[in-house]
Amino acid sequence: MTTAIENMFKDKVLGHPAGLFVLFFTEMWERFSYYGMRALLVMFFTASLLDGGWGWPREHAYAIFGTYTSLVYLSTLLGGYFADKKIGYRYAVVIGALLMTLGHGAMAVETPFFIYLGLTLLVFGSGFFKPNMTSIISEMYKGKDEKKDGAYTIFYMGVNAGAFLGILLCGYLGEQVGWRWGFGLAGIFMLFGLLQFWFAQNIFGDIGTKPVKVDSNAVELSADEPKLNPFTSGQLTLIAIAGVLGLSWILNDPVAKISEGAYNLFDFSLFGMEGSNLAILSALVIFILLLVIRIPKYDKITRDRMIAVIFFAFITIFFWAIFEQAPSSLTIFARDYTQRVLEGNAAFIFKIVNTMMTIIPLGIITWVLWLLFKKTFSKYALSNIFLAINFLNDLGIEYHLPSLLIKNSFASAHFGFGLLDDPEDGATAPVLIGIFITFLGK
Repeated sequence: MTTAIENMFKDKVLGHPAGLFVLFFTEMWERFSYYGMRALLVMFFTASLLDGGWGWPREHAYAIFGTYTSLVYLSTLLGGYFADKKIGYRYAVVIGALLMTLGHGAMAVETPFFIYLGLTLLVFGSGFFKPNMTSIISEMYKGKDEKKDGAYTIFYMGVNAGAFLGILLCGYLGEQVGWRWGFGLAGIFMLFGLLQFWFAQNIFGDIGTKPVKVDSNAVELSADEPKLNPFTSGQLTLIAIAGVLGLSWILNDPVAKISEGAYNLFDFSLFGMEGSNLAILSALVIFILLLVIRIPKYDKITRDRMIAVIFFAFITIFFWAIFEQAPSSLTIFARDYTQRVLEGNAAFIFKIVNTMMTIIPLGIITWVLWLLFKKTFSKYALSNIFLAINFLNDLGIEYHLPSLLIKNSFASAHFGFGLLDDPEDGATAPVLIGIFITFLGK
């Protein structure tokens, strides 16, 4: 593995292996599709029938969006398990990208069956794709710790660029041309991102291939490793109960609201509490009970680390609760309660800022694309061709967009709120790509 890593570092782009930029662009198109579709979802559900939407009340749209987002994050457990134990990181990424492509295509049909099918495919696709891209980077930079921080920052510039462009283009097409066009565009970009990754995957050598089975009984812990704290059968039972209650609550919430109570797993009350509230609170109490039982049994170092994780996880709850308002309540606020027409000097300034924020980052990314082509085109021509097609599609749509995008509700809702989309890194807007990516090669 060490030899393979050293070989990858022989062909560099901006001081990093060319493989990093294959991941950069693959992730960029995946985030394009994810955030592009997400910008449309609540708007589509709440748009009137005359506007091609479903005419749902807001609380129904928020409920299904919340369940979709929750399942996207939960599905990473499934995708991570299969990648680690069964199929490897690379096949997990390919399967995830394929499922997401099919999901976006299904949503473009716009019928209830295909919308729900599309969301289901997107949930599982994200679960297989999302956690394993960063796992490949981690394997690529083993023994290269001084380069790893820069690599992750470059990678997440691709995340922000994709989120920005997806919101802009899918949002505009969805509202101004037709919802199916916005959903379909997300799928097209995801498809070409998949093909780009597939035809360049040999650039990673043995990294991310199918894992070799290891006999767990033959593995011996070194003296400085903490003692294991295996789960008892009783604890596993509690985990199963909490998991079933939590997952049932997530799935039941939109079903009960949309059906107006006709289908409700928790259609009862106990001690003056509604069944759904009792279910999720019971799951929470069981989870806390498990923490209280297990944490004292770890050694001091592991126990302190777990307590720190619990603290930051608790704080993170409130961050995500606020952050996920961007494609839901804040989008509705921008559509229904925001003046989006600029005139005079304000309109002129917006045109200039809009052009700079779109064209300058695209110019810099095109430069990076050219550097990647020079390093990899001879060996991975098809991958580079599909990457170029995606960029030409993007530039073509950008060229035909109206200059005064503030008239588009997505431009107001996500142009501001969406600049912070995918906050896994510290960057706040794709404009920063040009600043960071130039200096991180050193």
